[in-house]
Amino acid sequence: MDLNLNHVDYLQVGVTSQKTMKLLPAIGRKATQKVAVADHDGVVTCFGMKKGEAVPVFKSLPGQKISRLELGGALGTPQEKIFVCSGSEVRGFTKKGKQFLSFEANLTESINAMHVSGADLFVCASYIYNHYCDCKDQDYYLSGDKINDIVCLPVETVGRTVPILACQDRVLRVLQGSELLYDVEVPGPPSVLELHNKDGGKDGEEVLYGTADGKLGLIKIERSAPVTRWEIDNKKKKGGVLCMDTFDILGDGVKDILVGRDDGTVEVYGLDSSGEHTLRFEHVLSESVTSIQGGCVGKETFDEIITTTYTGWVSGLTTEPQQMEAGPGEEVKMSRETQTKVAALRAELEQLQVKVLQGREKYQQSSQSSTAVSAVPVFSINDKFTLCQDDASYSLTLEVQTAIDNLLLQSDVPIDLLDVDKNSAVVSFSECDSEPNGNFLLATYRCQANTTRLELKVRSIEGQYGTLQAYITPRLQPKTCQVRQYQIKPLSLHQRTHTIDQDRPMNTLSLVGQFSFAEIHSWVVFCLPEVPEKTPAGENITFFFQNTFLGTQLEATYCKGEAHFKSDNISTISILKDVLTKEATKRKINLNISYEVNEDSVNHTLRMIHPKLEYQLLLAKKVQLIDALKELQVHEGNADFLIPEYRSILEESTHLLEEYKKQPAHLERLYGMITDLFIDKFKFKGQNVKTKVSLLLEILDNYDLNSLIDFFNEA
Repeated sequence: MDLNLNHVDYLQVGVTSQKTMKLLPAIGRKATQKVAVADHDGVVTCFGMKKGEAVPVFKSLPGQKISRLELGGALGTPQEKIFVCSGSEVRGFTKKGKQFLSFEANLTESINAMHVSGADLFVCASYIYNHYCDCKDQDYYLSGDKINDIVCLPVETVGRTVPILACQDRVLRVLQGSELLYDVEVPGPPSVLELHNKDGGKDGEEVLYGTADGKLGLIKIERSAPVTRWEIDNKKKKGGVLCMDTFDILGDGVKDILVGRDDGTVEVYGLDSSGEHTLRFEHVLSESVTSIQGGCVGKETFDEIITTTYTGWVSGLTTEPQQMEAGPGEEVKMSRETQTKVAALRAELEQLQVKVLQGREKYQQSSQSSTAVSAVPVFSINDKFTLCQDDASYSLTLEVQTAIDNLLLQSDVPIDLLDVDKNSAVVSFSECDSEPNGNFLLATYRCQANTTRLELKVRSIEGQYGTLQAYITPRLQPKTCQVRQYQIKPLSLHQRTHTIDQDRPMNTLSLVGQFSFAEIHSWVVFCLPEVPEKTPAGENITFFFQNTFLGTQLEATYCKGEAHFKSDNISTISILKDVLTKEATKRKINLNISYEVNEDSVNHTLRMIHPKLEYQLLLAKKVQLIDALKELQVHEGNADFLIPEYRSILEESTHLLEEYKKQPAHLERLYGMITDLFIDKFKFKGQNVKTKVSLLLEILDNYDLNSLIDFFNEA
């Protein structure tokens, strides 16, 4: 990494949404740029920097929460008109702050993504895309899953209107008018789209995407088919991508890719000598980065990366060297400008402290009077509960606009809490009475002084479903708490995928009954994650899923009155049968259930579990040997006399112990899956084999794949 940037804070506005800050085009060649930013208070703030101070250009009146901010203007002219959307309304401001447009898009839901190009306005609510030209309705499209972002290829280069929607089901949908031209599969749920080099590259057809699980990629959207240019994987498990921009911050004449993530990471990717994108700079902020732009704001001729964070901090990572550096034995000399700034800040701080004291006294006095009404302070929470493909766990991220005091987790289903390196909170567990109250987890996280963001990991067991609740208490007076709920679904470890391997031995479950398409869809939503809440358009639908822990697959096809499920894992079919029967009984719907069990599928699933089980057993054996080997090493003075296998265990001991600590319930979980598979195999034959489970566990303790398969076949 050969880039040195210094962090400076410019201004704080209210809580911000994704993509709500832009830099206005510079007027002269070397002039600094103005910043336009919009927040949840409904305020649009435009400011510039003068002598290190943020000077407001204009500030709009508060209103409904603003979800996007885009720049526009007539094609071929500087794009300096500011467009914002709040609710289903789009407003336009000139660079001086005069409102020239207020347009109601007549959508039943709030707009969450927007793109402006000349006289064309493209807006998206959850599932609906609308195109307006001069505020007149042009095109409309209903998407199969939630729309996260929209971008349009530049009309001036491509010569036609090509909108691209980033949809939650890991697909980019390319439209032509009101029709789907084609869709592009991407390796994760796309959360943000940007034109490459701001203009779509040489042919105007290149689009950058970032995904919710932290991957990046570039796709060329050609007339007939897409071409994938490159993908960058998220090997280091960083946060999801919330915003991107292209700007030459390295100064090598090639535009670099600037990335902002939801764990606060800011990254710069530049091209290396072989033409590959490599990470050239990384900086971590304490909260999620909602917007990122490259430009020049603080001081002319010094380029910088401007970011906005969740709680509304607008800051820069500038190439301007900071003056506060002194060599050994030297005193740090502050410039007069900095001295005045520090004095002004101190005075402001004193005034604020006095105000706080007065406010507190006033509150204490009023709270003692009989007519007083205690007002609960409202605070905003940004939360995300997502399935991580790599380790088949759920990541719960909570971000609060003020410091978190403590967090209480409660669950009515058995789940494991996993260690997260980034988490510095102290966790303590309370005893639970799971029988009468259905309480399986009570854990409290006590946070350090200025923690505003907390990341937790939980792992669920398929077949056991219920609710995980988080009670969030911030450091506010009077004490207040908000509760958030997250559904743990019956097939919680399944993830949507585009295709499955049809050659695997499949078990099938078929349901026939007097249910509507909407009813069967709501049952599938209840059972499986990543299924759109809205009932799909059309008569029938097929979804494919993959189990992130085992790699087994599931195909769900259903329509009004009929549903078919296929899986190479009998346990998946068994869970679906139990849950769907329960749901139908609740609604007094009579179901005709039939199933076909493929005997080969059991051995196939055991073979898929085998490498994981073998690895875990070997890990447990190695960990048991570590203490004895260390004792021998101390006794002998060195480890040279040991055989290579034992020497490598000693060398890797810290890594092995770390891994073993991370997987406390891994072996139990695999044993549980094999036991379920055994019981489910015979359940479909009408036999109860629970008495033979102890024999099965004996075989697992002296594990050998062939003897396990024999036991399954002979039982």
